[in-house]
Amino acid sequence: MHTTPTTTRSEHHDLVVCGGGLAGFTAAVSAARLGITVCLVQDRPVLGGNSSSEVRVVPRGSTTYHAWAREGGVLAEAMVGERARNHEPIFENGWTNSVWDLELYDICQRTPGLTLHLNTVVEGVTVEDGSITTVHCWTPSAETRIDISGRTFLDATGDGVVAFRAGCEIRQGTEGFEEFGEPHAPAQATDEVMGNSLHFKTKDVGRPVEYQLPEWAHSYDDPDFFYTGGRRPHDVRGGFWWIELGTPWDTIADAEVLRHELTRHTLGVWDWMKNKDPALRGKVENLALDWIGQVPGKRESRRIMGLHLMTEHDLLDEEGPADEVAYGGWNIDLHTPGGLLAATSEPTAAEGYVLTGQASSRAYVGPFGIPLRSLIAKDVDNLLMAGRNVSATHVALGSVRVQSTTALMGQAAGTAAALALRHDVPLHKVPVDLIGEVQQQLLRDGVHLPHVLPADDADLARRATASATSSCLFEGAGPEDRWPDAGLGEHRRFAVDDLPQRRGQWLPVEVGPDAAGLRQVSVLLRNRTDRTREVAAHLVDVRHVWDYRVDPATVLASTTLRVPPGEHWVSWPVDLDPQRVQRGADGPVSYLRLDLEAVEDVEWPRAGRVLPGSVSAFEMAPGRMRRYDDGVTMSVRVEPAQRVHPAGAAVSGAARPGAAPNLWLSGADDPAPALTLEWPEPVRLGSLRVTFPGHQLREYDRTPPLWKDPQVARDYDVEVLGRDGGWQPALRVRDNIQPHRVHRLDSPVTTTALRLRVLSTHGDPCAGVHELRCYAPEEDRAELD
Repeated sequence: MHTTPTTTRSEHHDLVVCGGGLAGFTAAVSAARLGITVCLVQDRPVLGGNSSSEVRVVPRGSTTYHAWAREGGVLAEAMVGERARNHEPIFENGWTNSVWDLELYDICQRTPGLTLHLNTVVEGVTVEDGSITTVHCWTPSAETRIDISGRTFLDATGDGVVAFRAGCEIRQGTEGFEEFGEPHAPAQATDEVMGNSLHFKTKDVGRPVEYQLPEWAHSYDDPDFFYTGGRRPHDVRGGFWWIELGTPWDTIADAEVLRHELTRHTLGVWDWMKNKDPALRGKVENLALDWIGQVPGKRESRRIMGLHLMTEHDLLDEEGPADEVAYGGWNIDLHTPGGLLAATSEPTAAEGYVLTGQASSRAYVGPFGIPLRSLIAKDVDNLLMAGRNVSATHVALGSVRVQSTTALMGQAAGTAAALALRHDVPLHKVPVDLIGEVQQQLLRDGVHLPHVLPADDADLARRATASATSSCLFEGAGPEDRWPDAGLGEHRRFAVDDLPQRRGQWLPVEVGPDAAGLRQVSVLLRNRTDRTREVAAHLVDVRHVWDYRVDPATVLASTTLRVPPGEHWVSWPVDLDPQRVQRGADGPVSYLRLDLEAVEDVEWPRAGRVLPGSVSAFEMAPGRMRRYDDGVTMSVRVEPAQRVHPAGAAVSGAARPGAAPNLWLSGADDPAPALTLEWPEPVRLGSLRVTFPGHQLREYDRTPPLWKDPQVARDYDVEVLGRDGGWQPALRVRDNIQPHRVHRLDSPVTTTALRLRVLSTHGDPCAGVHELRCYAPEEDRAELD
């Protein structure tokens, strides 16, 4: 009899990333793009971890709670590609298909220097003199053992497999209040962690379909379990996060027991909806069970101790850490231990998702900075981590564990590893000795850092003078205005925009000595009574688009708006001196916030479009606001129109709304919009990076199938000024879908001017650029497309 012997081979790479979820994926891709050799080891046949077609948890993050906060970088690149190519709609859970898997796989295959090992398990780790030297892997499908050595290692396994086998200190369970004084911590420490979930998907077959519960499955019969316990089947199409089990089982040791138990309970939930729930039986009559997962999504297990342990206090820090390399903004989402075995589900759900409720208000955080020190293991000198195994308490993990946030941590860890190797700086010294370069590289690569200002001395565009063929003015908008959103605006949670709480609307305005000032603000209000109502209004000076403070706040002007019965544009002659408004990030544009106080029977209708960088919020708790709805602009008009989209915004180094909209936007009637940079002396150009508006306002699961953001430039040309004074072609781009692009010129050029001509967008009448960066040939090295 012939038998194939087990094969053993060895490999060496600069960086070995273990774990191919979103954190490991972004880490491996970003590091390889910086010119080092990278190996990505994944124990599943597909990439993406919980986001993959095996588990189907749609990635979410800061944008669920904060407008213009969608995560960028490698993750955004994958999301844009998937939506443009996938026919399938998505929502929170259950509908991710293999097009997403393929998008991640495609990016890896197109990344030079990246070696991918799928279906490969890390079985052992060798540590010598305080450093990991080798991970020992097994690929059962190929009966192959692979010993992978490296200079630096990154644990993105979720369960902290590499760190655990290397002898690093870990934490499991829940810290008590006395240890760190975290407001969300229980009085006493426990060994409890958040549980695992299983998802399912249904399909409308157009006729009634019966369902019979297997005898081995769990049967549900109590309506209070669902409707009093916060387990509402809010969307009959697919799986629910609250189908969750953990305690008393161990999420690692009892993983297979949990998989079986979750299958029993998932079928029981479907049986309740299909055969027993009087409110849902009619709605699901034509639905058939289409898919049920057999790989549970895991929220929490081991956490690796790093140079800094993130606590809830870090999530409340509005200034950000000095070594900020990522950000979060999901709420402190601590699921009830036991999941389906507990009396109620996660607190905000049990409260009925009341946005002004106590649980929702207490859990609301961000955007907050995440320190690099929490991504570097303290007990070995060449190990980073990213994902849900980072150095954080149970409470802090409640926020940073969500996938879009872990993807940012992955890109940060991969970038830090690559730059440390490039400069031969020990990992433990990177948060101090190399942090500036790490942060600026992340900004360069399209990652936003809320508390880090751009300071890239190599960016030649910062030395140029910018001009444009036209610039769009901010006048405000009303219900009659429309925007070419390609379906993004169809998500409206509130049919009536009442004023049960204070509501604020951000207004970008000119500041500085040349500003036109703000003469008048007009608000569209609808009075449903038969008598005049009074609405208190305030103009508040705010620092940035996420400045949610109500008290203390700098009130520049106040008035009382009188609203007759019916619908009226009510004007307020504010006559505001622009010198009283603080300048945003040293630029000519800043923000004010128009606040209307709560009043009964009066509506403030939203505008029919969202104006760039102009978002609204409501007072969720005394003294603090949160984003209103999915991110909308309320009906408001200003006089005179504000010049808030100048050409110079494109070379400020900021690539999204922050202290200002940070956006050059052409006029809608400009037939040939173009942005020009001019230098006083000749410069030598080898590459450029451009960030178009788009993909930042709302969550990924809000975007429809085959979606291309209308604001993104589809076709554009780059030209340089020749010695003869004429424009010469340098770059031609067609059918672009990505908002962040990196381009190397075919050959370096020396010039005194560069022009970006936007020939078409994917539907928006205005051309826009958040950021245009230019570099000399030697600056971008191996990190370009």
